[in-house]
Amino acid sequence: MKIAIIPSTVGRRAFTLVEMLVVIAVIAALAAMIFPAANRIKIYTTKQKAQTELKLIASAITDYKHQYGHYPPDHSGNPITNGLYFELLGTVLTNAFFETKNGDARIAEASVSSVFGQGGFVNCSKGGGDDNAQVAKKFLVELKPTQYGEIAAGSSIRVLACSVKWMDNNSSPIPTNPGLNPWRYVSSGATNNPNEFDLWVDIVVGGQTNRICNWNDKPLIVP
Repeated sequence: MKIAIIPSTVGRRAFTLVEMLVVIAVIAALAAMIFPAANRIKIYTTKQKAQTELKLIASAITDYKHQYGHYPPDHSGNPITNGLYFELLGTVLTNAFFETKNGDARIAEASVSSVFGQGGFVNCSKGGGDDNAQVAKKFLVELKPTQYGEIAAGSSIRVLACSVKWMDNNSSPIPTNPGLNPWRYVSSGATNNPNEFDLWVDIVVGGQTNRICNWNDKPLIVP
């Protein structure tokens, strides 16, 4: 004859309602402390990402000046659409098209003026014999795909952009590519860095618009 063994319940006691409410209250209190802290960390790291990218581009612009004696040309009256991507990566002029040295962007020579407000690109490989030859230099290296974008979908014309995307597609800086957040650049008559250049981008974090710029070490809150 088999005898069924019934587990003993001696010494066991279920949670009371009060104990369960206490546990829930503790969890809620911990969540109330952790979530805001996590959000603050996210805001901080987002700002730091944009500031790191700013320093990378600003350093490349400075190196460019050391090479050519002047800063890259800007687009007078339109700091959003500038030729920094082409100037800092270096170009080659072939068959009436400027193409970046890495071959991933190109623009017709005849379109440079209307798109970027300049007659051509200074940092461009040119012939002229051994003594007069110029080889374009690549001032920016290891750019991530999130750090540039096309000015229109399917276009091979690119601009430098912040990896922190533009939040409001209805007010996109470049309507033909909503979400793209290009770096703004002024070298002719910079107002914040006289005799140098202004470089900035606006990002929305923590419900506020922060301006990441090269004239202030800390992000500026934009009304």
